[in-house]
Amino acid sequence: MFVRYSRGVLLTDTQTVVSWRTRPRSFVALMGLYESNFIRLGWLAGELGALRGEYRSRVPSDCDLVLTVTERSPYTSTLNLTYLLPEHDGELKYPDMRVRVYHDAHLVEAQQWADSHAQPVLRALRTRAERELDQRWARNVMLNKWLEYCVERGHRFSSGPEPRTGA
Repeated sequence: MFVRYSRGVLLTDTQTVVSWRTRPRSFVALMGLYESNFIRLGWLAGELGALRGEYRSRVPSDCDLVLTVTERSPYTSTLNLTYLLPEHDGELKYPDMRVRVYHDAHLVEAQQWADSHAQPVLRALRTRAERELDQRWARNVMLNKWLEYCVERGHRFSSGPEPRTGA
């Protein structure tokens, strides 16, 4: 878990005041969101710089969650993160999100998600995101909430420390 010190008090991610909650859709706020994504992905996968190959998390009463490392360099990694949804003729990968990890900066950016969305809320969110900053904002808010949801459901790709969730 990532922590920081503020005025002599130890704060976890959930206790830290972040700018994207108060001033959304600015570049600075987007970087705060990327930092939060890095922390939450770390809850799921442990040391992000050590990831290689494919990982699958199975928990009762939820779909399998799959993380696949598709590209590695000294400072970045590219991952695919997706649920495997059961279908009558196999499995559907959804939302099939491509994620870039910036190891040196401790940031995670959702770069791309499914081309189309069957769920009305996700379809509306994508339709409203017209400018590049808005598109990045929509993808990364989705990733942030999804990562927290997956952790709350019990998904893990490593045996790292249990995250502290909730305020």
